[in-house]
Amino acid sequence: MPTSPSTPPVALKCISSMATRLLLNALAADFTAQTGQAVAIESVGGVDAAKRVQAGEVFDAVFLASDAIDKLIAAGHLQGRRVDLVHSGVAVAVPAGAPQPDLSSEDAVRAAVLAAPTLGYSTGPSGVALVKLFERWGIAESVQSRIVQAPPGVPVGALVARGEVALGFQQLSELIHVEGIAIVGPLPPAIQITTTFSAGVGSQSTQAEAVRALLAFMASPQAAAAKQREGMQPA
Repeated sequence: MPTSPSTPPVALKCISSMATRLLLNALAADFTAQTGQAVAIESVGGVDAAKRVQAGEVFDAVFLASDAIDKLIAAGHLQGRRVDLVHSGVAVAVPAGAPQPDLSSEDAVRAAVLAAPTLGYSTGPSGVALVKLFERWGIAESVQSRIVQAPPGVPVGALVARGEVALGFQQLSELIHVEGIAIVGPLPPAIQITTTFSAGVGSQSTQAEAVRALLAFMASPQAAAAKQREGMQPA
C-alpha cells in the first residue's frame, strides 16, 4: 500500500519587536533549512507586541526586551525561563551629508543634543533610557519641543533619512540598513544604553518542544556571526 506523504509541521507563530526583525528572520530561515520546521515571525512595535500577548493572543514564541519577557512570564503568558539572545547598543545617526557631531564623551553628546534642531528616538527601551539620561542632564524640558517621537514600528532612521530628525538615536541594528543616513557612531561607554533581547515560549503553545529547539538554535554559538552582522552581540 502506498504511503501518504508526511504532513509538514505547522509553522511556529511568533511575534517580535522591530529591533530584532532582520536577525530573527535570518536565523529562522537557517533553522528551517536545517530542520524543516517553518517559522512565521510578525514584527511590530515592542509595546504593541506585549499588549497583544497580554490580551491573550496565542503565540508559540515571543521575542522582546528581557524586562518585557520577564513581565509576561510573571503574568503567566509565557512558560519556563526566558532565553537571552542578544545585547544591542544605541548608535547616533544624522542625514547623509550632514555635519557629524563629536560623540567622544558624555559632555560631547550632551552638547550635540543641545545643538541639534530636532531629535528623534524610539518608543522602545532605548528611548525610555534616553529620556532618563536627558532628565539626569537637566535638559529634558529645554529639548522637549525639538523631539520628534517615532511612532511604534517606525524606525528612527527613516525619520532621519527624510530630514524630519537632525540627530537620531536608536539601536545600531535598526540603523545599519537604512539608506540616506550616516551613522556617526555608538554612544560612548559611560552612557551607552544596552538592551538585552530575549525570548519565551507561549504558555498556550501546542508546539513547545519545537519552540525550545528554535530558541536553543538562536542562542547557540552557531548564531553568533549573524548577530554580529546585524550590529548586535551574542547574549
